[in-house]
Amino acid sequence: MDREYFYSIMNGTGKYDYEAYLNTYDLLRCQKEFADFCNADELQFQIVHQIEELWMKLIGYTLLDIDDYLRETNTNRVITLFRRVDVALKLMTDQLVLLETMSPKEYQEIRLQLGNGSGQESPGFQTILKMPQHLWKSFVTRYLDSKGLTIEKIYDVEYSHGDAYVVAEALIEFDELFQNFRYHHIQLIYRSIGMDAKSLKGRSVELLRKGVDTRFFPDLWDIRHKMTDKWGTEYGVVRDSVSKGH
Repeated sequence: MDREYFYSIMNGTGKYDYEAYLNTYDLLRCQKEFADFCNADELQFQIVHQIEELWMKLIGYTLLDIDDYLRETNTNRVITLFRRVDVALKLMTDQLVLLETMSPKEYQEIRLQLGNGSGQESPGFQTILKMPQHLWKSFVTRYLDSKGLTIEKIYDVEYSHGDAYVVAEALIEFDELFQNFRYHHIQLIYRSIGMDAKSLKGRSVELLRKGVDTRFFPDLWDIRHKMTDKWGTEYGVVRDSVSKGH
């Protein structure tokens, strides 16, 4: 097939309304020129990471709206928008599989094009890391303190599956899905450059594992083991086997 002919079609002309609205003329030129790619995988590498940035932009924008609705205690809006965030996080994680089709050798060639760039510099990633503390403050202020509630009350001693509980579960779902993305990302790095390699910043890749172990909302995770330990104190950590009664 005539590559140049199809390359021209792929980039579009920008003259139609659809192209104008989505700004496809500029969007499809955000990648290198076809002739400038260091290998056949570099287009995929650029596109996947650019799409990740777009998903994170949507997530950040949506989290701002969620914070507004948390302060209004508009629970229905909070839950609906968290579902949007969750879907975007799942899509971010799923598309990492594309990069697994890239060989370690070809990735080493692409790394030469990155200068000293690192994913830690991602504006979307840095934005998302800073937002949970504000969401937590809004949740505690409007759903707990103003109603005389605590995490222990909504999960255990006064459990009613009320608004505070369902919002707390939406927060922890967001937390879990983001950590799941980080886990799959570190696995991709291991697969691409190895477990003991240094990053482009000269630091061990293993340091990224610290991020995987970080939780946005530790109080929501801690309540679970506290309830389990409390239950064990009351009923016994080790109990008789149920088979003895049969």
